[in-house]
Amino acid sequence: MIALPLTALVLSGCGTAAKNDTYDLSGAVDGDGPAAKSRQILIAGPTALRSLDSEQIVIRVSPSEIQYLSRAQWGDKLPRIVQSKLVEAFENSGKLGGVGLPGQGLAIDYQIVTDIRSFEIDASSGNQAVVEISVKLLNDRNGSVRAQKVFRATAPAGGDNVGFVKALDRAFATVVSEIVSWTLRSI
Repeated sequence: MIALPLTALVLSGCGTAAKNDTYDLSGAVDGDGPAAKSRQILIAGPTALRSLDSEQIVIRVSPSEIQYLSRAQWGDKLPRIVQSKLVEAFENSGKLGGVGLPGQGLAIDYQIVTDIRSFEIDASSGNQAVVEISVKLLNDRNGSVRAQKVFRATAPAGGDNVGFVKALDRAFATVVSEIVSWTLRSI
């Protein structure tokens, strides 16, 4: 008879609502460029400052001050989401022989090494979503940097959490599409 009250207590906790709305980024990207079916790439985990290396969604209120979007979060740490969506975008292009993550055992030709520089709503300049990612295309055979470029996109942001996340998603989609196209042309 003790099990019944204990089960009721455990189940009562299951109905509580999450403290924050949780968001993800879309993965559909249409990068173009020449096919490189004989090439395999590895998407290394992106680096980012601590303020971006979390589940929190950044709002820049001034050039030197950031806050986090209230009652909102990413579904995982931002660098992990960016890495996952980059893999997805390259796979969706269908133009490479293989795309993988560290530890998957691919015999890779190139590594995509990224640094997330900005992934925020800039409230100091009229609510603009800003996504900026630095990319190095590293030849895995000899360790040399084949090419590097900084990709940046902005998008106007709406006045609520959903509008902010949609704007970040649009800016991110633009950056990812450009990264895929540039990489295909560079290898």
